[in-house]
Amino acid sequence: MPVHEFKVEMTCTGCSGAVERVLKKLGDKVEDMTIDLEGKTVQIKSSLSSDELLAVLKKTGKETTYIGCKN
Repeated sequence: MPVHEFKVEMTCTGCSGAVERVLKKLGDKVEDMTIDLEGKTVQIKSSLSSDELLAVLKKTGKETTYIGCKN
């Protein structure tokens, strides 16, 4: 399963919490996630496409860009 990496403009634990909440709503479509608040990155191991994940992350209202895929 691919690991997609995104840059998310997070400035506090509230921001990272919002990211975690929207991803947890995807249930078993997300196998694992790593949120690096300091580095402002989110790594998501998921069967969903990068475009689908990007759309979900943008629901947080944070500026989000796709960095790439790490298999």
